[in-house]
Amino acid sequence: MSTIPSVLITGASSGIGATYAERFARRGHDLVLVARDGARMDVLAARLRQENGVTVDVLPADLTQAAELATIEARLRDDHHIGILVNNAGMNVGGSFIEQTTDDIAGLVALNTTALVRLASAVAPRLAAAGEGAIINIGSVVGLAPEFGLTVYGATKAFVLFLSQGLSLELAAKGVYVQAVLPAATRTEIWQRAGTDINTITGVMDVGELVDAALVGFDRRESVTIPPLHNLEQWEAHQSTRQAMLAGFAQEHAAERYLS
Repeated sequence: MSTIPSVLITGASSGIGATYAERFARRGHDLVLVARDGARMDVLAARLRQENGVTVDVLPADLTQAAELATIEARLRDDHHIGILVNNAGMNVGGSFIEQTTDDIAGLVALNTTALVRLASAVAPRLAAAGEGAIINIGSVVGLAPEFGLTVYGATKAFVLFLSQGLSLELAAKGVYVQAVLPAATRTEIWQRAGTDINTITGVMDVGELVDAALVGFDRRESVTIPPLHNLEQWEAHQSTRQAMLAGFAQEHAAERYLS
């Protein structure tokens, strides 16, 4: 791995992914951009090369398609310059669970969970062997809030959080940093693609502010970064309460409330 590692970013044609590309390019990192829209990434790549003097490779790919996903996995396994993976690609589907088609739900799960974990699996062994590197997984506060009504999307983001926390526990000792980033509503195209008018949503964060905050968490090596949460003590209390339950799970008999 080079002194300044290359960064592979999925969902890099717009929004959070494109902003990560801009920020890492400013820091002097070479980039590998992955998304379906190759033409849009070409425009971004040309600008970032000119402005920052970095190398930018563009890999158009639909990560819900096994063969195209496999191409990106191979790049992560074989390119020893890539030391940071930004697992950002994601989608949502409009409507309630019973209104969403089974195929749309399957596509959502394929992109938000299967592609994400496969890419992490492709790069993690190499980073662990090198004793350095980072995986940034973009989750969502929705993964903590079934009350928001985005059931399948939220479930995929709960998966991202759990996976990130588990990988952090496994890989930290091997020198690999894993960060989960949990945005709330952010001004990106995901809303329009899901059929939602973003102007009807309150408290929407600008994407630049979101990524800049996430990178402060990255530099501090936070395992979970929640830019919209102003009261950090609430997250710490949530973690403390959850961890306090762990010792109580190993029980030979059911709790009294379940005994007739």
